[in-house]
Amino acid sequence: MNSVATIAARGARLAAAGGLVSAMVFGATAGIGATAQAAGPSGEQAVMAPAKPYATVTTKAGLNKRQFPSTDSSVRGFLPYRAQVGVVCKVRAQNIAGNDIWYLVRDKSQPWISAKYAANTGYVKYCKDVLRSKVRQMPRAMG
Repeated sequence: MNSVATIAARGARLAAAGGLVSAMVFGATAGIGATAQAAGPSGEQAVMAPAKPYATVTTKAGLNKRQFPSTDSSVRGFLPYRAQVGVVCKVRAQNIAGNDIWYLVRDKSQPWISAKYAANTGYVKYCKDVLRSKVRQMPRAMG
């Protein structure tokens, strides 16, 4: 199997697992990662960071959100420089300039972003660990 086929197969498996993880985690944390605004003492609006873990875009060009953890995958959105987004978990997938980590974003569309161009704040678990812990909490999920 060539590397493109391997990435496509891995992406499909991750999307299925990511969908389950996102549904469980996003459902439990809906509203926590939402952007909140509060009026400062001088009247300006201050934007608060999402709940940890979250990632901050570090490239001035901005960052594409992808359907799967690969640049071959379709673009599902865009994050501008210094944008902060909640992160569900991480996987090892396509290597981007020496970094093979991709983050699953806390978002309804469940997009992925490359960790090469995003700095994380807080500990980000691997998706296999997040999925495993959620399945243990639901004994009927095992059949």
